[in-house]
Amino acid sequence: MKVHPADNVLVALTDLKPGEEVTYQGIAYQPTEFIPAKHKFAINSIPAGAEIMMYGVLVGKAQFNIAAGGLLSTANVKHAANSFFSEGHQYHWHQPDITKFRYKTFNGFHREDGSVGTANYWLIVPMVFCENRNVEVLQEALIKPLGYGRKKSYELKAQNLIDKIRAGGSMEEILYTEIEPHTTASASTKVFPNIDGIKFLNHTGGCGGIRQDSITLCGLLAGYITHPNVAGATVLSLGCQNAQVSILEEEIKKRSPGFNKPLYVLDQQKTGTEEDMLDKAIRQTLAGLIQANQNIRKPAPLSNLTIGLECGGSDGFSGISANPAIGYTSDLLVSLGGTVILSEFPELCGVEQNIVDRCIDPVDAERFTDLIRTYSQRAEEAGSGFDMNPSPGNIKDGLITDAIKSAGAAKKGGTSPVVDVLDYPEKVTKPGLNLLCTPGNDVESTTAEVGSGANIVLFTTGLGTPTGNPIAPVVKIASNTTLYKRMNDIIDINTGTIIEGEETIEQAGERILEYVIKVASGEIEISAVKHGQDDFIPWKRGVSL
Repeated sequence: MKVHPADNVLVALTDLKPGEEVTYQGIAYQPTEFIPAKHKFAINSIPAGAEIMMYGVLVGKAQFNIAAGGLLSTANVKHAANSFFSEGHQYHWHQPDITKFRYKTFNGFHREDGSVGTANYWLIVPMVFCENRNVEVLQEALIKPLGYGRKKSYELKAQNLIDKIRAGGSMEEILYTEIEPHTTASASTKVFPNIDGIKFLNHTGGCGGIRQDSITLCGLLAGYITHPNVAGATVLSLGCQNAQVSILEEEIKKRSPGFNKPLYVLDQQKTGTEEDMLDKAIRQTLAGLIQANQNIRKPAPLSNLTIGLECGGSDGFSGISANPAIGYTSDLLVSLGGTVILSEFPELCGVEQNIVDRCIDPVDAERFTDLIRTYSQRAEEAGSGFDMNPSPGNIKDGLITDAIKSAGAAKKGGTSPVVDVLDYPEKVTKPGLNLLCTPGNDVESTTAEVGSGANIVLFTTGLGTPTGNPIAPVVKIASNTTLYKRMNDIIDINTGTIIEGEETIEQAGERILEYVIKVASGEIEISAVKHGQDDFIPWKRGVSL
């Protein structure tokens, strides 16, 4: 497959043997060496120093002469990307046909500020890492009695093996003897049927480091507390930490001036004994849950959806199947008046000018270039750089330069104009495509997107990852059918159908939006929610790729 007419490489959709003749658009090609599926080979000979084009952009330069049909690898290709400027060009957007979705709705939880949640959670939040143990005590005290225990339990399986050890079982028996499969524990009935769960945002921040870290953390926590998927929160403070409750309250007012959700704040140094504080925390949380349980799902237009766009464990197919598919989903939602968030700034390397050209406001174009240049400079000052972004798994599966990875990753943002550029952890306020400065790190970026307002996240992967979020459904989308079948317990949707020619990118994008509507309505429980995959890692604004 050739991704763009200007490309001088082809992508192998299956393993290709040396000398095996393959035809693309009537032209025959002969690989000179083994080309693994997802990797690229040269259409014509590429001399040393010459540019390598993919997705229509510069993605690298040849370190040595590459023969026609030769495999592109880290041995013969080095990272290279186009330069960019803050001045944009005139941009025309062709909106997709939204007839099929124009009058569709989802059933969500309506908040007084006009936002609509796709879920209804209660939060328990520590202001500082010193309170993490008290948060864990509350988790132990509340989760199972309220009926929010994990549905799958491996405890029985482990107990069976431990019993064998007690009976003198050998290492071979423990490793290889078949035992009864773990059973599905019958979860007790939820006390509060309209509340999806209580979530605990443990973290390692709040004190030490620099004061800006604590201010940023308070902004992120405020984003979660004011989030449409959250009904209320219990906050535990030690009292002396850098992340003061007063800073959190200021950040909440920034995001929600009329904030009126139940919010209980307990200061351990003021309260006295741990027992007194935890007693109050349990009583106040239960009282808040009674109030929160009164909210029920009601119809809402799709314009109330805010979707975060994320990728992780990407492969050589991500940029030609899963990413452009959710890019089309993104364009559909924008056309319907909804909101999408594209983040992971290190993974926009090489396509910056395209992003600049799509900015409606020149001020946003300037802000984007400033943010990404500053980010790149800090990475270089730390002895790294965006060129070091691809992981070993990315490289093994065909993403051999950051520019190749980024050009494919940017497809998640579709083709719609950019309406706003935000710096972490700012809140999204404008419908349309928003850019949010975050690392490429999966969990840090997903954590940030939800903190900025995403009430659902579409997460593409080619290698497989269980990543989830405490309060927003993270829908996992496979770029290839092999992954979908192999890890079907953590993957929700397959777009390998595009690679196999069974459907177009547009058809897959529409299918994904249909799925999103069901998830947003509580009709489908996605894999990450089933497994209790509550990943939460605040970004400290240090260099993280």
